[in-house]
Amino acid sequence: MRSEKEMFNLILGIAKNDTRIRAVYMNGSRTNPNVIPDIFQDYDIIYVVKETKSFIEQRDWIDIFGKRLYMQYPEEGYYYKHDIENSYGWLIQFEDGNRLDLHVCTLPHVLKEIRNDRLCKILLDKDECLPDMPEATDEDYWVKRPIEGQFLDTCNEFWWCLNNVAKGLWREEIPYVMDMLNYYVRSQLIRIMGWKIGFETNFTVSIGKSGKYVYKFLEKNEWDKFLKGVNVMPKDANEIYY
Repeated sequence: MRSEKEMFNLILGIAKNDTRIRAVYMNGSRTNPNVIPDIFQDYDIIYVVKETKSFIEQRDWIDIFGKRLYMQYPEEGYYYKHDIENSYGWLIQFEDGNRLDLHVCTLPHVLKEIRNDRLCKILLDKDECLPDMPEATDEDYWVKRPIEGQFLDTCNEFWWCLNNVAKGLWREEIPYVMDMLNYYVRSQLIRIMGWKIGFETNFTVSIGKSGKYVYKFLEKNEWDKFLKGVNVMPKDANEIYY
């Protein structure tokens, strides 16, 4: 597996040698000071370019980054809204285990977006075209204080959809139960847990995507209760189908 230093040397070396690329910045977990580094962190890289067309048409230009295991073109997906003249991406899983989420974006597009994400860190700016950015912080993702309507609606949705879980279990409709539980019920629970954590920390922390960091802020007995609700399938669920 290529080291972080090797990856950054590669990413910046390509940018320095390509006149179409005028600047480079990074966002995501690698710029978040509160994230513990690990081998699964993506390299979320944005190349600021003059135009995107030549990158899109030259399909093999990304070969320079290394051997790929598989990849995705998000802007070419059926469900993805896109503006390929200003932003285009490649999500690449390499054979050595590294993953690169790379986008080429025009300067006008970048200037409209970059200040909306305080996790951005500028790595290269050939023309000094990018604004000065403050030190990266995850403040944009801190739990937000709820208003009364949000709290009441969340509680109502939790109890309403929990009834659907019971109904689905009685009918032995396991896929429906799992969807209702994981997509609807648990998301409301995590939102409320986030608000609890927010009040306890004066709303100065992030619980991460899908609440993945809530365990850091809960008492052990609270976390244990949450884990007990992860699998609520009856022990004989397999007998429904076999």
